[in-house]
Parts: sequence; C-alpha cells; structure tokens
Amino acid sequence: MKPPKFDYLRAGTLDEALAALQTPDAKIIAGGQSLVPMLNFRLLRPSLLVDINRLAELDYLEETPAGGLRIGALTRHHKIETSALVRRRVPVLAAAVEHIGHLAIRNRGTIGGSLSHADPAAEHPLLAVLLESSLVIKSRTGARTIRAPELIAGALSNTLAPDELLVGVEIGPLAPATGWGFEEFARRSGDFAIAAAAVLIESAGGKVSSARIAVSGGANGPIRVAAAEGLLRGTRCEDSVLREAVRVVRETIDPNVDLHASADLRRHVVGTLVRRACGAAWRRSIGEAA
Repeated sequence: MKPPKFDYLRAGTLDEALAALQTPDAKIIAGGQSLVPMLNFRLLRPSLLVDINRLAELDYLEETPAGGLRIGALTRHHKIETSALVRRRVPVLAAAVEHIGHLAIRNRGTIGGSLSHADPAAEHPLLAVLLESSLVIKSRTGARTIRAPELIAGALSNTLAPDELLVGVEIGPLAPATGWGFEEFARRSGDFAIAAAAVLIESAGGKVSSARIAVSGGANGPIRVAAAEGLLRGTRCEDSVLREAVRVVRETIDPNVDLHASADLRRHVVGTLVRRACGAAWRRSIGEAA
C-alpha cells in the first residue's frame, strides 16, 4: 500500500508548525509509528504533513522543583524507558514504556504522538490517567492545560482542535511511601495489549492511605476504577480485600469485543492483572520486594 498524495513541511520552529496547522486537513508527523500505517491503508488523507522532528524545544525530560516531571511531546519512548530520573521519580512509567512495541518503535515513537493517537491499548494514555497528568496544548491563539481523561474522546479519537498541538506532559510528585504495580497481557511480546492494569498505593501506619487503579481493555480508553480504590483504603491489601476489589473492577468495566478477545476474556484478564498489580504496589509501598 502507498499513502495518498500530500504536501510536506518540515517545521523549523513551533510557531511555524502551529501556523501550518491552520491549513485544512493538516496533520502532525513526529515518530510516525501510527500515522504512516494509517496513511498507507488510506485511513487518513491529509492535505499537508507537518514534520516537527526539528523542534528541539519539544524534546525535554526534566524534574520540576516539587519533584515531579515535565516531558516534552517529542520525547521518544526509549528516552523515557532508560531515564534514571524517570525510574527514580515515577518508576511505574518506565516499567510501562518497556511494553511498547519493539525497540525500533520505541526509538522513534513519541509520548505526544501516543497520547494524541489515543489507542485504547496504548500504555501512555493509561499511565497519564493513572498519574493524573496535566497536558499542555498550544495553538496560534494561545495555550491551555487539561487533565489526561479530557484528551480522550474515544478509541483513536482526541479532543484537540484541528489547529492545536499537544506540546508537553506534566506529572506531579509521588509521595515517598508510594508503591507501584504494572501488569500487561498481550499474545506475543511487542503486540498491542489485550488488557493492562496500573496501580499506585501509598501506605501510612502499615495500611493503605490512598490508591489509584487504572485499567485498559475495559472500555474505549483507559479508566480509573474509583470504587475499587476505595475498597483498598485503610486495609493491608489482604486476599479478601483484593478479591472484592477485583470483583468490583470486573463489574465496572465494559470491555469491547474484537478478533483478539471476547468481552468475558477481557473482563477476566483485567481482574487478574489488577490483583497482581495491587499486590506488587502494596509490597513496594511497605518496603518489601515486589
């Protein structure tokens, strides 16, 4: 397959890229790991591709004064995966990025592209929801900041206006006694995930003081399961508590059916992954090896 005809612009500045997005049916290309296959299958017919790979101002990964992270939209998956800063401050993010495709994909793909593409099976949207990330969006007329769930409009659909570009991700600091767990199930290494679960648990006084549970494979995008989070608070994540949390997760989600898995299979797998991720997060929060 070959892509449809389009014009091409390699932007030298962010202002130039944003100006080019004023062109009707213009699309951004960075890593191209999702866009190029869609072009080849004629699922997209852009009039103009705006290449942002020269925009060094969007390629950064740095710590905030409060101990969180700021990540530019052009930052490659592999840079996040191998960053000592990420592993120190937000280790669940580094662990999740290891599951993205194969090394060649992680070398080219970008966090901004993954979030904007909004694939329900992708790792970055799931982690953005878990980490309560703020997303910085710009256009020629100004900038705005939204929460991660506000970006996702459904499977492969976002809420960006045609002239807007996601330029950065901001992640707040995690408390010192925060443990994490990430579990993913795919048929083969490098395949898209059938389901995944990401969990953060903060402990105090030998009990769960707060919990976040996010899952993919249970809807048209990643979701938090607040009812299950509430069940964990004030407990030591005993088996009975985890069984009840898994039950609530399975009753809450509404999995899709496709050629990869039935709804019942996804519901079962999501619950199993949540149990494993919660157990790992609890053990890390109290200083035990996961």
